[in-house]
Amino acid sequence: MKHTLAVLVENKSGVLSRVASLFSRRGYNIDSLAVGVTEDPDISRITIVVQGDDHVVEQVTKQLNKLIDVIKVTDIGGDDAVERELVLIKVAADVNTRAEIIQIANIFRARIVDVAPKSMTVEITGDEGKIQAIEKLLRQFGIKELVRTGKIALVRGSKKV
Repeated sequence: MKHTLAVLVENKSGVLSRVASLFSRRGYNIDSLAVGVTEDPDISRITIVVQGDDHVVEQVTKQLNKLIDVIKVTDIGGDDAVERELVLIKVAADVNTRAEIIQIANIFRARIVDVAPKSMTVEITGDEGKIQAIEKLLRQFGIKELVRTGKIALVRGSKKV
């Protein structure tokens, strides 16, 4: 089962390294990692997606809370969160396939951000299901390159981490 952890940390150098090494020391794989400064410039938010049962997440949370620079750890996965990811997909395209690629991009509310003689780059944001669906459709044209930002998430409603 995938869990999305929101980790508030002090915005200092070396904090991300200590958080990531905690996972590696324990043999846990990180599926997705995104980091950025919050509304408070002294605090950064690390969004980590990790596979495991509730016991694994509980152990990871306890270990994270022991780190000095960690302020708060919250499991925000599930239906109570808005989750998004940004993906850039460079697709092989020629004069004959461009219209079809543009049509697929429009259906998914994606944007064409670059056009070259033999390729097009599509930008899309959405949840994992949406990303997988457009990726599957674009594979028929030949994906030359694909890059993902990692998942970011917020708790729905007025609640906050």
